[in-house]
Amino acid sequence: MNPSTVHTRAMHGVDAPRVVVEVGITNGLPGATVVGLPQKEVRESISRVRHALRSAGYRMPPRSVTVNLAPVELPKSGGRYDLAIALGILAADGQIDPSTLSGAEFLGELALTGAIRPVPGVLPSLMAAARLDQTVFLPQANAGEAALLRDGRACAVGNLKELVAQLYEPEKLEFVAYKGEGVDTPAYADLRDVAGMAQAKRALEIAAAGGHNLLMSGPPGAGKSMLAKRFAGLLPPMSDEQALSTASLHSLKGVALDGNWRKRPFRAPHHTCSGVALVGGGAQPAPGEISLAHNGVLFLDELPQYRRDVLEALREPLETRNVAISRARYTITFPARFQLLAAMNPCPCGFAGDPQRQCRCTPEAVRRYQGRISGPFMDRIDLRVDVCRPAQPVLADAPRDGPSSAQVRTRVIEARKIQRVRSTQCNAELEDAELRAHCRPQQAARALLEDAARQLALSPRACNRILKVARTIADLEASEPMAERHIAEALALRGRAPA
Repeated sequence: MNPSTVHTRAMHGVDAPRVVVEVGITNGLPGATVVGLPQKEVRESISRVRHALRSAGYRMPPRSVTVNLAPVELPKSGGRYDLAIALGILAADGQIDPSTLSGAEFLGELALTGAIRPVPGVLPSLMAAARLDQTVFLPQANAGEAALLRDGRACAVGNLKELVAQLYEPEKLEFVAYKGEGVDTPAYADLRDVAGMAQAKRALEIAAAGGHNLLMSGPPGAGKSMLAKRFAGLLPPMSDEQALSTASLHSLKGVALDGNWRKRPFRAPHHTCSGVALVGGGAQPAPGEISLAHNGVLFLDELPQYRRDVLEALREPLETRNVAISRARYTITFPARFQLLAAMNPCPCGFAGDPQRQCRCTPEAVRRYQGRISGPFMDRIDLRVDVCRPAQPVLADAPRDGPSSAQVRTRVIEARKIQRVRSTQCNAELEDAELRAHCRPQQAARALLEDAARQLALSPRACNRILKVARTIADLEASEPMAERHIAEALALRGRAPA
């Protein structure tokens, strides 16, 4: 009897490579073997498949069954192969027609009752299958992810028996309808709710316009977290490509995608999180917080409280905009194009420099506290602003002033349009050649930057980042020349690094 062939997809980062499930049945002692670098949960699938087939009214062949998952060098993990293995066994045993499986891919974990359970990482698999014009059969619980694809062909099924019936009636297949246009406009907290803090709001606008990283320093209760939570609302709406890219990473983590899938992600991990949780990795590499913040915001509150090795692990992703997780057999790359927002107190007690409260820390304690953040890490933060508490208490019913998030977002969008026309990317991501071409200050501005570099001992990277910030400030004014005032504001917003 000829082996059967069924197609499915592996969960290998955001790539979702195709996996061919080959099932051969030969005379011999009854039993089943799974080969092709399966992890333990994949080898256990035979037990789930056996009971699921019986519950659906089929039988496990009373002969020797070999299941090969190709390519063999690709590690296979999870329960996503159950459905394909079950259909491969039925086709190899002649219980269903093998031709009904052509042109389709199958994803899903089987319950002992024959029900099809949801699996993580469905959206990347759907996107890969759509490029090959393949129909994908997936669990009913994953139908919401299929509805995000405009050009995908996906059929959601509830159990194995229902799926086999649909395979024999292809003309009656009901594909999951596209619902990507029917989502509500994402809602964000309004910047106008924050009273005062003009300099901090200005820094937020510049950071949003140019894609720059920002550190806010100030005493407890000054409003640093409140400002950070409103930052995502200043960014331009995500494009379809960006939204799907972000949603794919959340799909890999098994996060349910709802009507807010177009909302910019805002991730705020606790300062006790590990390096693997923040950057990604694990026995089966999964995206970390920096990848879940892709196309959005990563907010690190209480920055000096993070372990130093955890913060140092962010240095490379902040430059490359991705993170590579290496293993002995393979390397997985996750995108991590996020904006870093961080907040910290100026000292252990939090009140150094506060005119309203007296600091209880010694100068040595302050230096030790601020020294937890390395110089190379601070060098990658473009904007550093002090956030002070208002002199007078601000009550909930007090009138608010300043621009709204919508007004700031309009200016940010216009500035980013200028940047896209110039170099197709944000100013913060300009490479050296583009920096030399597009960030050329006027003579007086250049002299100011050179003088500041000598007096403050700025590194070449720091000077380049100041030029990028100045370019963003000029773009917000729709000014092509980079004048002295742009460099001066960029220098002022860079602030002083912690001692």
